[in-house]
Amino acid sequence: MTTILASFRIALRALLANKMRSSLTLLGIIIGVGAVIAMISVGSGAKKRIEEQIASMGSNLLVVMSGSATSGGIRFGAGTVPTLTVEDAKAIASEIPGIKYVAPSYYGIAQVVFGNQNWSTVIYGSTPEIFEIREWGLIKGRSLTQQDIDGATKVCILGKTVAENLFGGLDPVGQIVRIKKIPFAVIGVLSPKGQSTWGQDQDDVIFVPLTTAQKRLFGMQFPGMVRSISVQTTDPEVMKIVEEQINGLLRQRHRIPQGQDNDFTVRNLTEVASRAEESAKVMSLLLGAIASISLIVGGIGIMNIMLVSVTERTREIGIRMAVGAKGKDILLQFLIESLMLSLMGGILGIAIGVVGTLILVHFTQWPILISLKAILLAFLFSGSVGVFFGFYPARKASLLNPIDALRYE
Repeated sequence: MTTILASFRIALRALLANKMRSSLTLLGIIIGVGAVIAMISVGSGAKKRIEEQIASMGSNLLVVMSGSATSGGIRFGAGTVPTLTVEDAKAIASEIPGIKYVAPSYYGIAQVVFGNQNWSTVIYGSTPEIFEIREWGLIKGRSLTQQDIDGATKVCILGKTVAENLFGGLDPVGQIVRIKKIPFAVIGVLSPKGQSTWGQDQDDVIFVPLTTAQKRLFGMQFPGMVRSISVQTTDPEVMKIVEEQINGLLRQRHRIPQGQDNDFTVRNLTEVASRAEESAKVMSLLLGAIASISLIVGGIGIMNIMLVSVTERTREIGIRMAVGAKGKDILLQFLIESLMLSLMGGILGIAIGVVGTLILVHFTQWPILISLKAILLAFLFSGSVGVFFGFYPARKASLLNPIDALRYE
């Protein structure tokens, strides 16, 4: 213990004797550790945001979209031509096992007016099951009921974005809004969901009964048509099987001949979300690896300065060996010196990394998550860099011949 404490004192004295050189060496470690913390925080924040967005979509979710349209040689996306029906949704629910909820939907863009305020948003006609599938609760009011569907009632539930833009601080429940000049009673306000994984504001929406959207708002040419059918399975393991069975059932119902393309698309949103989550993990690892390079460069700086220190103090090493110091004592002294440099740089780097990350959050509003794990990892890595890059100079010093060292000028 006495030897270790003496080595710490000697190492500190040596570092203070060359303040500028020690400070510049510290700078490499400080920048490296700070960059590691900032990059891991950015990556972790992005990963957490994607996980939240995935959770907001609902679990075990399949979406069946209507067919696409071609006009003027341009092919439009899925859902542009209604090819699905309410009866298709009922068939999926009754004939395919492993399904928990099914919700057919018809949607479109419309202008909504309240008093002198107006807002253009997505009007989503669906059934009460859609809120179970999306795991979407209300912060006030009530949800849609089967009576609303059967009676095609003129009621609506507002997303939080719509409620804020139309009503401000006023309670929307019980108020009357006009959708395409038709009066609707507001019966509820949905809890906020935030952005989806593709950047869409999920709260910029109004839900109405499916039959109301079909009959009163969008003037459907073919009664009973829907644009999409949302399906929630009972278990994630059966999603692939259910997806295949939906394809087979709808091809049969739509009388699509063998070899002809489907007039619908089945999307497995859980797979899409999983790929987005994997991409976020890879990005987080990549950012951490890039930042680690600067820490390794700082470690090379420590090795360089320690080699210079060994050369400058060769005579001192010879004197210590002459009065009884062993090779392991010399090795310990220079290792401690290298470790002190890296750990001091690590501590300062952590402080700068955390402060820099908070400044980044303030000015960019990026999703950033500072984790204790990242701080601990960066600190341990900086210490490991000090030991790794300091070992060779320390070993070189410990192997010096005392007589040659004393003769060194």
